[in-house]
Amino acid sequence: MDIQITHQVTEFDKEELLTGLRSYNAQFVDFSKNGQLGVYCRNESGEMVGGLIADRKGPWLCIDYLWVSESARNCGLGSKLMAMAEKEGLRKGCVHGLVDTFSFQALPFYEKTGLYTSNVATGLS
Repeated sequence: MDIQITHQVTEFDKEELLTGLRSYNAQFVDFSKNGQLGVYCRNESGEMVGGLIADRKGPWLCIDYLWVSESARNCGLGSKLMAMAEKEGLRKGCVHGLVDTFSFQALPFYEKTGLYTSNVATGLS
């Protein structure tokens, strides 16, 4: 057995690992409930001023990315994006939500929308 460390993860290695993981997980998870979700806002010129990208993983809506441009902040757009994603997630069968963020990003925003902190990582040891 040979264990290696790399800082250049190839698509081949990633797919090989994920194929094995999905094969194992298929015993326990209904993958037909998985999928992606995008919620985007564009201005009159068609330029994106905010958006959210999430993955549906069974009963979980996992919000991967949320961004609102500087010019569109503090007007409720982020909350609207979150509410629309939550509504669509519920429509698709999601009953849980997951968001991860850094303290310098949007933690206070997420808490303001009603989400609560359940796990806080303070560092590697």
